[in-house]
Amino acid sequence: MKKILLNIDGNTIEAIKGQNLLQAALDAGIYIPHLCYHPNLKPQGGCKLCSVELEGKDKLVQSCETTVQEGMVVKTKSPKAEHLRRVALELLLASHPADCTSCAAYLNCELQAIMQNMGVAHSRLRRIEKENTRIGYSDHLIQKEMQRCIQCGRCVRACSELRGVGVLQYNKKNGETYVGTKEDKPLSETDCRFCSTCVEVCPTGAIQDIKGVFAKDAPRNLALIPCKEKCPAHTDIPTYIRLVEEAKYSAAVSVIREKLTFPLSLGYICNHLCETGCKRGHLNEALSIRGLKRYAVENDKQELWKSRTFQNPATGKKVAVIGGGPAGMTAAFYLSKKGHKVTVFERQPLAGGMLSYGIPKYRLPQEIVNGEVATLKETGIDLKTNTDITSLEEINGAGFDAVLISVGAQKGKRPPVCDRSWKNTYDAVTFCRLSNLGQLPEMGETLVVYGGGNVAFDCARTAKKSGVSNVKVVCLEPREKMMADQEEILCALEEGIEILNSKSMLDLEEKDDHVSAVRLIHVTSFRFGEKGLELQTEQGSEELIKTDSLIFATGQQPDLDDSFGIELFRGSFVKTKEDLQTNLEGIYAAGDAVTGTRSVVDAIASGRQAASSIDKYLGGDGMIDELLYDREPVDPEIGVIEGFAKMQRVEPLQGECDAKAEACRCLQCDLRLDIDKVKFWGDPHYKQVNKVVSE
Repeated sequence: MKKILLNIDGNTIEAIKGQNLLQAALDAGIYIPHLCYHPNLKPQGGCKLCSVELEGKDKLVQSCETTVQEGMVVKTKSPKAEHLRRVALELLLASHPADCTSCAAYLNCELQAIMQNMGVAHSRLRRIEKENTRIGYSDHLIQKEMQRCIQCGRCVRACSELRGVGVLQYNKKNGETYVGTKEDKPLSETDCRFCSTCVEVCPTGAIQDIKGVFAKDAPRNLALIPCKEKCPAHTDIPTYIRLVEEAKYSAAVSVIREKLTFPLSLGYICNHLCETGCKRGHLNEALSIRGLKRYAVENDKQELWKSRTFQNPATGKKVAVIGGGPAGMTAAFYLSKKGHKVTVFERQPLAGGMLSYGIPKYRLPQEIVNGEVATLKETGIDLKTNTDITSLEEINGAGFDAVLISVGAQKGKRPPVCDRSWKNTYDAVTFCRLSNLGQLPEMGETLVVYGGGNVAFDCARTAKKSGVSNVKVVCLEPREKMMADQEEILCALEEGIEILNSKSMLDLEEKDDHVSAVRLIHVTSFRFGEKGLELQTEQGSEELIKTDSLIFATGQQPDLDDSFGIELFRGSFVKTKEDLQTNLEGIYAAGDAVTGTRSVVDAIASGRQAASSIDKYLGGDGMIDELLYDREPVDPEIGVIEGFAKMQRVEPLQGECDAKAEACRCLQCDLRLDIDKVKFWGDPHYKQVNKVVSE
């Protein structure tokens, strides 16, 4: 790029030939007020705020529309320029509300910053009231308060120039010009793609994001992509969805595998928190992100990621991993790739933890889990199954330089009043394990499952499929607040399972070491306070339900006690520091053994953190991140899709056409991050004038 020299306010600066004068000044740390200008948009010179004086020119020029020239001499603060700027700003303010503090953009508003820079208060001129700017509304994701619009045109130009959508335009009515849509239709009735580019470029609070869409406690580059923010592993979801839309399935899987082990298992059973964050859910229905992940993995014929994954030379260090579930196997995978010799001790015949012994096979076939475990073992992991480590002393002296405890939450929890061993009662975790081992007990004609989460429905549906005639799920929550996925609830109802909501167990009737009936009471409200569960119940609502068997799906905990040789809390959970190290040096813990029962993807994220921490402890750099797919610049011009807002979720995905149709419903939230942020005049960048090249 050819560079030229010019002088601005007595400072000689270097600029790129062909660049506009305003951008050249801004790049050099010299602030010139501007509103209609945005670095990603074509200049239009409408606001007049960037007016400057050029040596040898009688008239002021708009710096955004003026191309730099060699030797150009510019004055940005001449009396003539500042007068024109002040008049222009006062005219903009004449119809702008004075109630800045009530605006969502307060303290983050370009107009407000310019007023402070120029020392201009709200207009001294007669107030202008405009009727058509009242055409404002909340439309699912975008809130418009057009009375705050200064008609800079950024949103109109961005919608057309950057995105190729063009649903925003200038309208005229009763002699007034205003920004709107064709026939002033709501955005959901246009071809709007809800990319929020208009929100991003708006210099005032005229166009805003609806409150509650984005997390307030996350970094901006993560919060603006809610699906990625909600995913515990922060998987680059928008990128792999675009690749699925382009039928580049192996590339999509490469992106997925940058963060996730067990991707196909997750495609079947992930609790898809990403979908709860999906912005599309505020429009009609969230994307089927889990389904798209599964489709990509099932159609990855090339496995391109394997050619990009790293494998470090042997370090001579040895690591023991106790527990071969998602957390343990994930940590083992990355530690092995870092060059450490890893031995996994798994007490069950198969690795996979809850993937193998907690999730019914009708939801997740065992061959899928086995295949994914085999892939992880390709790094050199030594997997020892049928090996139950009950104390750290059992592996002391084996030469391990570090140990990871990832035993999961394999022990069921019962309400205190029910903590007895009746012959026909089972903990949910035990019941699921027996089912997956093909050792289901005889349950009779009627079964009660006490609990309202996904595990409760796994038990109920498994029992129903095995031939139990009458299956009842009893839970504290009302139907609309149940913890289980709606998919599980609906499937259970279709299968004839009865759900008894807002019920609590008072006591049990028993006969010959068997529970014969469950006494319930209706719950009007409940909460977990300092003393535990606090219930408000309805007097006289007791009922007795006869049953042949009873399953407690009321929580899980690690099967650990003090004899294991590690510091515990709450009786059986491993106490760790921030880096997941326990009270013993070189001994770490991860997954459900630390956090309690969470999702598989949470366990994977925990396993990744443990691997990084252990690698650092062993002298490594802790870097386990991989770039398995080279990102190419994304075309920002997403274009028009007719009826985009009304496109319905496609599920299940039965072929390439379905996958493409579902993927193209994505709002592509990440494109917003490619839009340059405008620096305010108070930004430190604009205090560097004395550091530019001097004559």
